Amino acid sequence: MGHEFTGVDMELIRGLIAEGLNRSHVSRMFCEKTDWRKPDGAVKEMSCRVALLRMHRDGYITLPPPQRPANNELKKPGRTLYALPRPEIIEAGVLSFEIADKTTGPLWNEYIDRYHYLGYTPLPGAQLRYFVKSGNQILALLGFSAAAWKCAPRDGYIGWDSETRKKNLHLIANNARFLILPWVRSKNLASRILSTAAKRIAADWYERYRYRPVLLETFVEKERFTGTCYKASNWLCVGDTQGRGKLDIRHEHKAPVKSIWLYPLQKDFKIWLKN
Repeated sequence: MGHEFTGVDMELIRGLIAEGLNRSHVSRMFCEKTDWRKPDGAVKEMSCRVALLRMHRDGYITLPPPQRPANNELKKPGRTLYALPRPEIIEAGVLSFEIADKTTGPLWNEYIDRYHYLGYTPLPGAQLRYFVKSGNQILALLGFSAAAWKCAPRDGYIGWDSETRKKNLHLIANNARFLILPWVRSKNLASRILSTAAKRIAADWYERYRYRPVLLETFVEKERFTGTCYKASNWLCVGDTQGRGKLDIRHEHKAPVKSIWLYPLQKDFKIWLKN
């Protein structure tokens, strides 16, 4: 379960910092005081640490210096020969999907960091990362992660109130990254990939997390893309974001406007999400 940071929350965070607490103590105390917890009752300290670091980088707060070097997972991915540009590929044959694991995950991160316009950042929450291949050739990469905490057009389309959204948000998976490698030029490849992914992700998700998502979402930056491949794959555009980042409590509208696309994984998805 995520957390929507309010002005009161920000004052609490600044107060904890002013008390001289280190970063880990600030995140732990904030979770305790706001009762931000996992389904098993444990505080969501790691999610809080990520949020605090983002606030620090965006200038909303000033954290004390770290006591230890940052976690390796947050460092920029390395560079290897495996992810160098390849000769142009015009025709993609039969597609296969391979889930990134501990061994292949660093290569997935490297490809995203090298060639995706957003670069690499760790995906939040429950997630699956895919290599899309034809034979032994990597053509594309997909990443699915936890859904956006709050999104008015999406929530209105579902018919969610705040409490039901909090309870059932985990049943939505966010297509957070989609990259066709720049030397791959195969016609209709993007829609083929999205259609195949939609057919298998619920089963793959269940295999890892023991529950099935019933809806997919994605956010398409409007100044860069039109969402044509999502439309061709029968995704539904339900509106646009307001151009606010997750931490934009001042309504400064610094983030790019994005169109919001949804894809039901089963016909009765609204029943599951509103139950």
